[in-house]
Amino acid sequence: MGFRLSAAILAGKAAARLSRACGYRGTSLPGLVARKICPAALIDLSAQVRRGIIVVSGTNGKTTTTNMIAGVLGDAGYKVIVNREGSNMISGVTAGFVANSAVSAHVDCDYAVLEVDEASMPAVLEETNPKVVLLTNFFRDQLDRYWELDKIIGVINDSLQKLKKSTTLVLNADDPLVAQLRGKTGLPAIFYGLSGYELARKTNTQTREAKFCPCCGFALVYEFFNYGQLGTYYCPNCVFQRPELQVEALGTVSKSNVNCCRIRYKKGEASLVIQALGLYNLYNALAAFTVGLHLGINVRTILNSLKKYQPVFGRMERFTYKRKPVYLNLVKNPTGFNEALAALCDAEGMKDVFIAVNDNYADSRDISWLWDVDFELLGREHQAFETFICSGRRAEEMALRLKYAGVPVEKITVNNNMRLAIEQVLSGPAQACYLFPTYTALWPAHKILEFLAVKGNADDQRMPSVS
Repeated sequence: MGFRLSAAILAGKAAARLSRACGYRGTSLPGLVARKICPAALIDLSAQVRRGIIVVSGTNGKTTTTNMIAGVLGDAGYKVIVNREGSNMISGVTAGFVANSAVSAHVDCDYAVLEVDEASMPAVLEETNPKVVLLTNFFRDQLDRYWELDKIIGVINDSLQKLKKSTTLVLNADDPLVAQLRGKTGLPAIFYGLSGYELARKTNTQTREAKFCPCCGFALVYEFFNYGQLGTYYCPNCVFQRPELQVEALGTVSKSNVNCCRIRYKKGEASLVIQALGLYNLYNALAAFTVGLHLGINVRTILNSLKKYQPVFGRMERFTYKRKPVYLNLVKNPTGFNEALAALCDAEGMKDVFIAVNDNYADSRDISWLWDVDFELLGREHQAFETFICSGRRAEEMALRLKYAGVPVEKITVNNNMRLAIEQVLSGPAQACYLFPTYTALWPAHKILEFLAVKGNADDQRMPSVS
């Protein structure tokens, strides 16, 4: 493969070891170093994948869905490369290949499952030749980094149009912003969606995108909403409507800390069970099922793999502190935070809550998005909570947001020392603790929890991962 590529891999592996020795994760730096030495590293390494590359992108659910798909393929007996911890820009994708390559630059894998940041899609798609591109949903997210939603969708659309016609799109039919891409790209597409959701609404009070038809600009008509702009819709002025589903979830039931539904697909029906509450996780599992089905994986293998799936880093990880359950979940945009809060309020027993909001570049400098989160739900349900502890660089603004949402001020505490704030919430009087950090607060919070608490087991209750 050439001396330069081998040198790039060797340097990347050394950078990973150094990063971890310094207390960091080492999930992005190795790729950055490798690309400096050999700019074509990702092109050369990804070309060796034997059976195909699956790219996963969208606003919410990327990390969970990527790891679900990788689990399905692994359980089917395939060798898989995956950027498992969510380092999803092009340097992180490259780092995933560097970590799984020999110094000789040989890659031994059947599939690569790549979580890709929306803004990195053009570069990653240009340097790889994906067999499948899965798009989960599009929501407003960090406008100072990702521009307006229409612009980022346009960028993704342009990059998809450059792909070979052998690439298959797997699209969430319930999101009109995603569903439009079949017609605009001309690529073959498989659609998945959810019907018969027990909590579907005729009207939607949440902040949502896609009020208008992406084809003609007329106001879309919704028969029901699942959450955000996801639901069943049509345009009264043109032919655009929710597409016909190739994989459909029916009869959704959430009970006893699990989600279950029937899945109807071309060759029959099956029962899907996942050990996690929350509509997000159901959509993530449905997407993974659809990809597995398209790749010819045995249905029973897919279902068994999804049933045993456990959340990864910062995606509603379960810890235990003195027999008290503790949950850690990344929050990054209004829609994802809303779904996490809904599941939080559905959880039984009294709860203590920790929210850490930073305004670093990776979080979004603009924190006005917090005013689009339905914290009023916490105000209405405040009897189920003992205390709310706010931390991070913008702790005071978060506390103010809770006050205006109707949370009693005597239940709100500001503690800018994250270590002390987490110790405070863990030592609280409630039966369970829930920690919601933004992106750059996640890693410090995780390290503190690893020191103070212990990881939970596979049978623990899970809340929804929204990333």
